[in-house]
Amino acid sequence: MTGVRIEHVITSGTFSLDGGTWNVDNNVWIVGDDHEAVVIDAAHDAEAIARAVGDRRLTAIVCTHAHNDHINAAPALAEATGAPVLVHLDDRLLWKHTHPDHNPGGYLSDNQRIPVAGTELRVLHTPGHTPGAICLYLPSLNTVFTGDTLFAGGPGATGRSYSDFPTIIRSIRDRLHVLPPATEARTGHGQATTIGAEAPHLADWIARGH
Repeated sequence: MTGVRIEHVITSGTFSLDGGTWNVDNNVWIVGDDHEAVVIDAAHDAEAIARAVGDRRLTAIVCTHAHNDHINAAPALAEATGAPVLVHLDDRLLWKHTHPDHNPGGYLSDNQRIPVAGTELRVLHTPGHTPGAICLYLPSLNTVFTGDTLFAGGPGATGRSYSDFPTIIRSIRDRLHVLPPATEARTGHGQATTIGAEAPHLADWIARGH
């Protein structure tokens, strides 16, 4: 198999914040070709993710945000592969909640390009779920990886520390809904959707307030 492609691994574990812990299934995305790859959200199981990458060169481990369920396997995967872990600068405090003795390999900024397999992922800073939440736009495959910013049926949760509902609504409206309607939104949990399927419901989300 040749050419850039998207692969999907589901891992299971827990999410903890503000004194609560919940069981979760996470979507881990791998973008690459036969030779190199990028992992998006190293969740729960570094060994399972490394098996999916195989003998390809892993060039980066990109975190859509720094909640523990999206980053808890990142240091182990980085140690196994030599790939740097990349997190948006505004989530550095959240990162320290999970990894107080381990720094990321680098910090991301808005509109940064992450090259892989002859194409590029473009960083879209989409705060709200967390201060440093990002989405990763891959126009060559008509895809945006939305992390926990946008799901099928609405925005990510904003009822816990470091989150803000008006901010996530602005991020979705100004950074995601401007993408082509057919763009597939591959989410951090659950099923994928499209920008066009979700955009008409923005007013309803604002009305319900979450």
